[in-house]
Amino acid sequence: MATGRTHRPATRSRGIPEATVARLPLYLRALTALSERSVPTVSSEELATAAGVNSAKLRKDFSYLGSYGTRGVGYDVEYLVYQISRELGLTQDWPVAIVGIGNLGAALANYGGFASRGFRVAALIDADPAMAGTPVAGIPVQHTDDMDRILTDNGVSIGVITTPPGAAQQVCDRLVAAGVTSILNFAPTVLSVPEGVDVRKVDLSIELQILAFHEQRKAGDDGTADETDEAAPPMRATPVNRKGPDGDMPAVMPA
Repeated sequence: MATGRTHRPATRSRGIPEATVARLPLYLRALTALSERSVPTVSSEELATAAGVNSAKLRKDFSYLGSYGTRGVGYDVEYLVYQISRELGLTQDWPVAIVGIGNLGAALANYGGFASRGFRVAALIDADPAMAGTPVAGIPVQHTDDMDRILTDNGVSIGVITTPPGAAQQVCDRLVAAGVTSILNFAPTVLSVPEGVDVRKVDLSIELQILAFHEQRKAGDDGTADETDEAAPPMRATPVNRKGPDGDMPAVMPA
């Protein structure tokens, strides 16, 4: 996918909305699958279905890229793969450091999809001295004591945190101090970062809880939740106040 030149992502300078940026990887995944099947062109309807969005939203998103397709023909698959990859900054090599080489960190290190998408796992870092020197996915684990040097030597600008929650903020601070400006956080905690540092959070438990909510709603739609609803105590229309450490507070807090 390399073109011989380094392309910096232009999303912010072009004013592409964050919601559109979030959908670009979905389009790229669908387009890559089409490319692998040697499909030359695709209509907006077909691509929207493959990406899980509606076609009007897709056409609006692509208008920010300057791509409008050809009436009666559709979009050129290979050109769109290149165009979206360039916009996301994937036409260059991004060295990534994973901090916290437990089960999740090791699984990410072994994931083969990073390299084909423009990312190279450049360093594995862990606080356990017993892990130092242990190869994971062919890369020796290094100790957190040397984190600053490791990040600098490898030119890392993207860090992945897979530590326990109690260690995540300290690791985040060290990543930022070493010049890392983008962080993917798998630790179940909220990180505090200075302006100019981007954090994306992946919390599998939250996703499961959302699915549980929808499962419960579907059960209610089937009529199986009626009995539970009747058994639940009624909500007071007017909350009764009680004393708390900071004075009166409502017995039923608003959601």
